[in-house]
Amino acid sequence: MNSIAIIGASLAGLRAAETFRREGFDATIHLVGDEPHAPYDRPPLSKQILAGDWEIEKAWLAKPEKYDELALETHYGVAATGLDVGGLAVSLDSGTTLAVDGIVIATGARCRTIGEPLAGVFTLRTLDDAIGIRAAFDAAPDRVVVVGAGFIGAEVAATARELGLDVTMVEMATAPFERSMGAEMGAVLADIHREHDVDLRLGVGVSGFTGDDAVTGVDLTDGTHIAADVVIVGVGVIPNTEWLTESGLDITNGVLCDDTTLVAPGVVAAGDVARWHNRHFDETMRVEHWDNAITMGTHAAKRLLHGESAGAYTPTPWFWSDQYDRKIQLAGRTTGFDRFELVNGDVESRTFAGIYGRGGRIVAVLGFNRPRHVMRYRALIDSGASFDDALAADI
Repeated sequence: MNSIAIIGASLAGLRAAETFRREGFDATIHLVGDEPHAPYDRPPLSKQILAGDWEIEKAWLAKPEKYDELALETHYGVAATGLDVGGLAVSLDSGTTLAVDGIVIATGARCRTIGEPLAGVFTLRTLDDAIGIRAAFDAAPDRVVVVGAGFIGAEVAATARELGLDVTMVEMATAPFERSMGAEMGAVLADIHREHDVDLRLGVGVSGFTGDDAVTGVDLTDGTHIAADVVIVGVGVIPNTEWLTESGLDITNGVLCDDTTLVAPGVVAAGDVARWHNRHFDETMRVEHWDNAITMGTHAAKRLLHGESAGAYTPTPWFWSDQYDRKIQLAGRTTGFDRFELVNGDVESRTFAGIYGRGGRIVAVLGFNRPRHVMRYRALIDSGASFDDALAADI
C-alpha cells in the first residue's frame, strides 16, 4: 500500500491518520476536508467557544508541528464529489482525482434545517456556526429560541442562560433527551432547565419562522407564536453521503460497513457517517459521539492496514453533556430497554446513577454528576454482565 486518502478532516479522520503513522505506514496520506479549517474539536462549540470562555485556538485538535510530524498532504476547503470503489479513486470539486490504495470515509454529518434561510436563524455544527452564534449572543438579543432539546439544543440553551439571555426551548418529544435517556430521566433534565428559567415547550413542533430580512419569531404547531431575535435549530443531523450516490454503496442512514468497519475492498468508514453491526449489542447502529469518532477512526485505520486480524469493532458507546452544573454521562445503548433502576444517589438532588437493562443484561448506565459510577458500570456492560449482577455489584 503506497497511498491512502482520508475523506473528512474530522476527529475520526485525524485519529485514523495518527494510527496509520503509529502502525508504521510511511507513504502518502491525503487528508481531505470541505471546511477551510484544520480538524477541530466539536464538543466545546456549544459550551466553551459559545460562552466565550475559550479562544478559537483551543479548539484545534493538533498544533501545526503535529501535522509536520504526520507528513499529511492536506486538501482543506475541498469537497469529495464521487468515489470509484473498484478503482479506489476519489473525485474532488477542485477537479483533482486521487487514485490511491486505501480510503477512509470520515465525512461526518450536517445539521438538519427548517424552512428557508433567514438571518438570525442558525444551526450549530461547525466552528463558523459557533462564531456566528456567539456574535449574535454578544449583541444581547431580547429573546433566544432553541428548537430541539437534544444534545446540541439543550447545551446551547444552558450556555445561553448562563450568559443571562432569555431562552425558550421547543421540543416535539415529551422530554429532553427522551430518545436516549427515556421519558422518566428526560423529565429530570426538563426540570433542571426549568429551574434555570428556561421556558420549555414540550410536545410541540415548529411550523415556521416569521420575519423578512431577519427572524422575528417562531410559529408553533399548536398555533402559538414566540417572539425571537435569535433562533438555533438543533433537530438532528444527516450523514454526509451525497458524494457517494453513484458509488453503488449502501448509504441508507450512513455508509454501511461490516462489523469490522470495512465498506468494500480497500475502503473503510468511521465516525458519524458510518453504520455498522455492533456484535456486543446485536444492533446495527450509527453513533454520533466524540468517543466513537476516536475509537472507530483508530480501528478503521488498523482494519485497512492489517485486514481481518483487526477484529470486529464492538465498543460500548459513551457520551457526556455539560449543562449548568450537571455533567450528564450515558454509556451503552438504551434502545428497547425493559428495566431501569437507580443504583446511587437520588433524583431530587439531581446527583445519581441509574442502569438500563434489556433481555436480562445491563445495556446502559446514566449518571448525573456520577462519573466514577458510570465508568464502573460501563465495565460491567463491556463484560456482558446480567442486570441482576449489576444491581448486586458493590460500586
